[in-house]
Amino acid sequence: MALRNTVVFLIGLLLSSIAVSSTGRMLEEEMAPSKGEEHQPELPKLPKVELPPFPAVHLPPKPELPNVELPPFPAVNLPPKPELPTFPKVHLPAKPELPKVELPPKPEMPTILEFQFLEPTAKP
Repeated sequence: MALRNTVVFLIGLLLSSIAVSSTGRMLEEEMAPSKGEEHQPELPKLPKVELPPFPAVHLPPKPELPNVELPPFPAVNLPPKPELPTFPKVHLPAKPELPKVELPPKPEMPTILEFQFLEPTAKP
């Protein structure tokens, strides 16, 4: 019974929200002025102001950087790479076979009377 009351309440709430939103939309359309009737306030004319010209900026010439030669990379004599040691082969015993286990038959699920569906009868 409580579930039915909750469902009825939620459906009523949904319908009332739809009605309120559509009414609000209709009121907005009625109250909104059409494009030709829009009231635009007249803006006062602003005086044109001329800015003074930017002052000329004279930068000093870019200094020439001297060419720097790096000393040659020293030759390094490294010892040869050591060889990786080989790992001994490991022989593991074969996997033992697991015994087969027989499970008892699956029990039937009990039926709940509320959700029991009857077989449809053939219509003559």
